[in-house]
Amino acid sequence: MSATSAAYRAHATETRRNDGEGRTVGEVMATSKRRSFFRTVLQLASAAAVAFTARASLADHYRVPSGSMEPTVHVGDRIVVSKAAYGLRLPLTDTYLIRYAAPARGEVVVIEPPDDESKHLSDADVLGAVLLKRVVAVEGDLVEVKDGRVLIDGREVPEARISLEAGGGPDLGPTRVPAGKVLLLGDNRGNSRDGRTFGFVAREHVLGRAVSVIARDGHLSLRPL
Repeated sequence: MSATSAAYRAHATETRRNDGEGRTVGEVMATSKRRSFFRTVLQLASAAAVAFTARASLADHYRVPSGSMEPTVHVGDRIVVSKAAYGLRLPLTDTYLIRYAAPARGEVVVIEPPDDESKHLSDADVLGAVLLKRVVAVEGDLVEVKDGRVLIDGREVPEARISLEAGGGPDLGPTRVPAGKVLLLGDNRGNSRDGRTFGFVAREHVLGRAVSVIARDGHLSLRPL
């Protein structure tokens, strides 16, 4: 028998070997590759699901499109929002699994536009159609807004970051904040569509608390809010 013939017969014998279940070596290798591919797909899908859930329920980031919160937040700033600041929700719902805090006066929060009209204004965030506003009064407060200044129970609340360069905007009250709701205003009082227009906002509709500006004018910039 020639060397060539012997090599051919050895190759044929190796190809016919099986794994005890009647499958050839080639079939076993193909099955292994398919399993490896599906494992990779499953791992990628699991990672994507975890990232999506975290963004929907724990933290997110937004780009600010308008000047309604100047001088605190500038147009084009990127901010980080803690979506777990007040509790843990079912992803993509207003349903709390655990609630451990409520929005407090002075905090900057993110909400969905509370009415159809405000969804089409420049105030709406270009990434998620959300609004960025400051909590100025909470349930039970007797609140008044006069010439852009906030008064609680007849006393003016000191606010270091507001701007009245565009005027104070519309006045409000005195009025009592209903249970379970908050009053939200923009820091740029004369250039902000806010609670003076769309009314009080239910705490459940607050998507999270804005924690910090992380980028300004194209540069990293950590500025707590």
